[in-house]
Amino acid sequence: MTVKEQAIQWIQSLPDDCTLEDIRYHLYLREKVQEGMSAFEQGQVCSHDEVKRRMAEWLKSYGQPQP
Repeated sequence: MTVKEQAIQWIQSLPDDCTLEDIRYHLYLREKVQEGMSAFEQGQVCSHDEVKRRMAEWLKSYGQPQP
């Protein structure tokens, strides 16, 4: 299935009374989920501990209190 066909199928699955903003949001969300799944499949992920470490460094660099 082409990307265009997928987009049409996704849009058709939305309620008939959805807004243009709803359509944009759902297409954006599906794109980001697909990007995340692809990154995961390629091993481009960080552990939870690594994310916490990075967040602590980022917060510290901006003078924010650390949890």
